Amino acid sequence: TNCFMPLHRTQPPPNLSDTMAFAAVAPAALAAKTFVAGKQLSVKKNTAKALRNPIAARAQAVSAPVKTMKVGVVTGKDYLDVMDHARAHGYAIPAVNCTMSGMINACLETAKKANSPMIVQFSNGGGAFLAGKGLKNEADQKAAVMGCVAGALHVRALAEFYGVPVVLHTDHCSKALLPWFDGLLEANEAYFAKHGEPLFSSHMLDLSEESIEENMEISAKYLKRMAAINCFLEVEIGITGGEEDGVDNSDANPEDLYSKPEEIHQVYKALEPIAPGMYSIAAAFGNVHGVYAPGNVKLTPTILGNAQKYIVEKEGIKGNDKPVYFVFHGGSGSSRKDIREAIGYGVIKMNIDTDTQWSFWDGVRGYVAKKEGYLQAQIGNPEGPEKPNKKYYDPRMWMREAENATVTRLLAAYEDLNAMNACAK
Repeated sequence: TNCFMPLHRTQPPPNLSDTMAFAAVAPAALAAKTFVAGKQLSVKKNTAKALRNPIAARAQAVSAPVKTMKVGVVTGKDYLDVMDHARAHGYAIPAVNCTMSGMINACLETAKKANSPMIVQFSNGGGAFLAGKGLKNEADQKAAVMGCVAGALHVRALAEFYGVPVVLHTDHCSKALLPWFDGLLEANEAYFAKHGEPLFSSHMLDLSEESIEENMEISAKYLKRMAAINCFLEVEIGITGGEEDGVDNSDANPEDLYSKPEEIHQVYKALEPIAPGMYSIAAAFGNVHGVYAPGNVKLTPTILGNAQKYIVEKEGIKGNDKPVYFVFHGGSGSSRKDIREAIGYGVIKMNIDTDTQWSFWDGVRGYVAKKEGYLQAQIGNPEGPEKPNKKYYDPRMWMREAENATVTRLLAAYEDLNAMNACAK
């Protein structure tokens, strides 16, 4: 493998005090923008400046990718190393929406088997579910914030031991959910003040329903704040069709499903001066959330390639024909040919949700069908009326089958993304 294990942990594994500290982030730190635990984050200006210097060259010329990638959760330069490695070697990393520990563990297990990086991500609804549906997610989004924080701490406790790079990310955040985004950033700032890195690797703002001018104005404001703690930003322009996590774009104008090179360049011009290379773009090229029969999704990956060429020409960039990191949303039902073509144009991340939801259920469904006679009562099964069934209805039994089915599906995704054994490339 070409992934390396740090000789010493950059921070101790999260413990109960860490968890309790983050529990206080939501009510207390949600009101603070530049102060954490009563102390001003004076590192912001210097950190952002230091961050820009080594990264600025990426906008003009791409240096040789690293030969080794850090094991465990990656942030800042280590995260950029992973993305540059993917771009240089022609693969993309699966980003899986996780709603429970079983799904997280299936992701980590698959990444270990594939010897490749993994992106564990949480949606707003997924975060609220992780916190427990017994908690109401109020307007301040406290439950969603704390659920995502809990998920991130779970990943941080385990990721290094799976021996691969792991990215911690959150998915779509619309304008209405900005309190969730603020809460996550404040948790990151608290973690940065203590450990010198953010809790999460990156976050996504999805302001595609707003004008592109307002989208970029808000995104630029947040990117400036995120760059100060070495946290990466993903933005979306255009519209990804279909429905996901309560956002329904099924009736979107077909024209909005395809981004224009000028629009993608507009994002570049707005964000590149603030934090060069510290953002990615989820552009629309016909991709649709959900699952559809083959042939029903009309992808046009060349949109991404044309945008790269347009930016290179307009900016006079030399030595880098893919100056933008692209993200592929709504990949379910896409052909391997279209997926790999998109990777060739600079896609380094592909979201997976619908297919892993199905695989998780399919594992349970298969187990129930196979063990049906053992799952009807605590005592009594086909072997006899007094035979106990505890070992069959134990949640660990059927949850493990859900994990196994999801590992199988994600290994197929690694193949589609040309990412098998990526750490050895």
